[in-house]
Amino acid sequence: MSATLTPLAEPSTNKRIAVWQNWSQGQKFLVIGLGMFFLLSLVRAVTDTESLTSSATMGTTLRLAVPILLAGLAGLYAERAGIVNIGIEGMMILGTWFGGWAAWQWGAWVGLAVGILGGVFGGLIHAVAVVRFNVNHIISGVAINIFAFGFARYLSELVFTGQQGGGISQSPQQSSSIPKVDLPFLAGGDLFGWQTPDMLGWLEDKGWFFISDLAGVTRGLVYNVSWASLIALALVPFSAWLLWRTRFGLRLRSSGEAPAAAESLGVRITRLRYAAMAISGGLAGFGGAFLAIVLSNYYRQGQTANRGFIGLATLIFGNWNPYGVLGGAALFGFADALQLVGREALPKLFLFLAIVAAILAIRGVLRRSMSAAVGAGVGSVAFLVLFLTVDEIPEPLTKSAPYLLTLIVLAAASQRLRPPAHAGLPYRSGEDH
Repeated sequence: MSATLTPLAEPSTNKRIAVWQNWSQGQKFLVIGLGMFFLLSLVRAVTDTESLTSSATMGTTLRLAVPILLAGLAGLYAERAGIVNIGIEGMMILGTWFGGWAAWQWGAWVGLAVGILGGVFGGLIHAVAVVRFNVNHIISGVAINIFAFGFARYLSELVFTGQQGGGISQSPQQSSSIPKVDLPFLAGGDLFGWQTPDMLGWLEDKGWFFISDLAGVTRGLVYNVSWASLIALALVPFSAWLLWRTRFGLRLRSSGEAPAAAESLGVRITRLRYAAMAISGGLAGFGGAFLAIVLSNYYRQGQTANRGFIGLATLIFGNWNPYGVLGGAALFGFADALQLVGREALPKLFLFLAIVAAILAIRGVLRRSMSAAVGAGVGSVAFLVLFLTVDEIPEPLTKSAPYLLTLIVLAAASQRLRPPAHAGLPYRSGEDH
C-alpha cells in the first residue's frame, strides 16, 4: 500500500507578508513609527541621553513640525489634482505677512484666518496661470515665490514703517495670542479650577525603558499645546478621509491621474483644479500664519526659511499620502528641535542611524538585493564609526541638518515613489488628448 506524502505547509512568512500588504498606509506608517521609536528608546537608554525622548524635545518638535506638515499637505492637494506647486514657499510668505498684520490689528484668531486667505490668494494666482493660461507649473511657482517676497516687502514699507515695533522687515506685535491647552490628568491640566495630576510627567521622570520614553513623547503632545497645532494635526486624518473616502476626493485624484478619462465621465477638471489650488494655498497660508502667530508674535521677513521646499520633500518622502507627510514633518521637526533643546544629543543619533542601516542591510540580504545590502552595511559601519569618534557637532553643521536630511530622505525614498501620473503635465480642458 503506497503512502501519499502531504506537501509541507507554506512558511508563515508568506502569510505575514500578505497581511502586511493588506494593511492600509496609515497602519503601515504606525507600525514603522513604533519600530523606529523603540530603536530611539534603546539608544536613549544605552547613551543615557534624556533629551532624545523628553517632553521638552517632543513639544518643540510638534511646534516646528506643524508649518512643514501644512506645507506638505498643501503640496499633496495640488499634486493629487495634477498641479505641481513649487510656489508653496511664496504662499507661506503671504500667510506670514497677512497673518501678522491681521493679528496686530484684530488678534490672533483673525490673523490666522486672514493668513489662510492670503495663501488662498497665492494659490488662485497659480491656478489661473497653469489652468487658464497653461503656463509651465515650475515657472509659475518660481514666479509666485519671487512675487510674494517683493509684495510682502512693499506692503511692510507701506503699512509697518513708522509704527511702534514695526518696520520694513517686521510688523508690530500681535494684540492677542492663540490659547494653549494642557490635557487634564495626563499633563496636569486644569479641570474646573482643580489642578489635576501630571501622570505622564511622573512616568517620564522614572527613566524606565520605553515606558518613560513613550510617556515623555506623549506628554510633549498634550502639554502646553496651541489650539492651532491641534487643528493642524486634525487635518491629517481629515485629508485622508476627504481624498480617499469621498466623491470629491475621488474626482480630485482622478484629475491628477487621468484627467482626460475623468472629463469624459463628466468630471469638471478645471473647477476641481481651482478648488484644489485654493485648498493648497490656504494650507500654505495657514503654515505661514502659524509661523508669525504661534512660533512668534509678529511677522518677520524671511520667517518661512525655505519650509515650503522642505514641505515638498516631506510630500515625496510620504509618497503623496497624508500620514507619510506627517511622518516626514515629524522627522524634520525632530532634527530642528534637537538643535534648540539638546544639541549634545545630536552625535548620539549616529548610533540610531547605524542600527537602522544595519536592519536595512539584513533586509537586503533576505530579499537577495545585494547592492542594497552592501550600501546599507557600509552606511551602518560609517555611522557607527562617527558615533564612536564624534563628541560634538559644530553649530554650522547642526543648522544645516534639516537640509542635509532633506537630501538623505529624497535619496532613500526615490526607489518607492508613486507620484500622480499627470502631475505637472500640460492639460487643456475640452481638447482632444
